[in-house]
Amino acid sequence: MDTNLNINSSSTMKTLRRCCILAGAAWLCLAGVSATRADVNDNIYNYLQLLRSDFNSAKVELVNKIMKLSAEEAKKFWPVYNEYEKELGKLAIDRAELTTEFVKAHRDGTFDDAKAKDMAKRWFKAQRARLDLLEKYHGKIEKALSSVKAGQFLQIENQLALFIDVTIASEMPLVGEQQKWPARG
Repeated sequence: MDTNLNINSSSTMKTLRRCCILAGAAWLCLAGVSATRADVNDNIYNYLQLLRSDFNSAKVELVNKIMKLSAEEAKKFWPVYNEYEKELGKLAIDRAELTTEFVKAHRDGTFDDAKAKDMAKRWFKAQRARLDLLEKYHGKIEKALSSVKAGQFLQIENQLALFIDVTIASEMPLVGEQQKWPARG
């Protein structure tokens, strides 16, 4: 059995880039919104749901290409993976709200020491929650399939998260630096 992850293959890289672009677009759209979740226009959330659906489709394609699950493995893997995705989606909403709040505070000039301390605390909590989730589902996949398949899952999720993080970070204001934002129409 070939357990080598061919991340460098052309088609896998295209799928990976597509996943990252879709995820980054969703994050950046939400980060540009200046209201809380309750105040956001339904059209924006519908658009984000569409982007998330496209991202998840691309992610499934990527997982299939890399993990090469047999029919029997797929029967065990996909229910666990779908459960993981639901929990990850909840964490993503919290992260998007924190990102939105960070951008808004910089745009409004309200990012002070108290806000910085609070946001750092919440960021660490979110990072721990993400790692805890990965560890939980690594264990479930390892139990259902094998340590190698669980490692493949972990590697895919980690690489996607890194690409998404870099995409988001490249568009974020520097901490404490007030940004000049274009007027909204």
